[in-house]
Amino acid sequence: MKTTLITGANRGIGLEFSRQYAVDGWRVFACTRHPEKSDALNTLAAEFPQQITVHKLDVGDHAQIEKLARSLVNESIDLLLNNAGIYTSCHKDDNIDQEAWMHAFLVNTIAPLKMAQAFAPQIARGSQKKIITLSSKMGSIADNSGGGSYIYRSSKAAVNMVVKSLAIDLKSAGVTAVVLHPGWVKTDMGGLNALISTEQSVSGMRHVISQLTRADSGKFIAYDGQTIPW
Repeated sequence: MKTTLITGANRGIGLEFSRQYAVDGWRVFACTRHPEKSDALNTLAAEFPQQITVHKLDVGDHAQIEKLARSLVNESIDLLLNNAGIYTSCHKDDNIDQEAWMHAFLVNTIAPLKMAQAFAPQIARGSQKKIITLSSKMGSIADNSGGGSYIYRSSKAAVNMVVKSLAIDLKSAGVTAVVLHPGWVKTDMGGLNALISTEQSVSGMRHVISQLTRADSGKFIAYDGQTIPW
């Protein structure tokens, strides 16, 4: 049975990833900051008790990441899905909020690297050896024609570079590290005016993930398979 570890699994894209992989027979380590408040995830886990286990994890807390890695030390992980992320608005006329900016980098940029490092042994034992980090086209420098959103854009551009370096550093271990753009999705973060549903986004990304080879490591790819410019 293939296994995936998913951060930010309590709602939106993370919840849909958990559902679709469970339906397909995968074991799912579903992570959420507040398991006791994650009603939708707990309901899903009750529907798939043999496949989904819920784990407490705040990706901004390195001690929690290390604790979870120790608790899963004997597991093999085929797919690490760095899905957890936050959007912090900062427009052209806003004052710089240093604390908010640093927190965005902690969650959006540093956490995916920490997850990859902490779970490296489990991923190395997996059959697929894939690390997928959800970014955004808003982190593309070439695609930025609208300006603004300084905090979010910069944190996502930075995680793109993190994954590119991971792809190089983990090549000898046979690990494939890729950045995915999920599209503009109808979630709490994406809003009601977004273009696609979570089902469409996740189905598309799962297809992309399933087709990845080691030659794709280090790429920035959209949910529909298109390459995103850096």
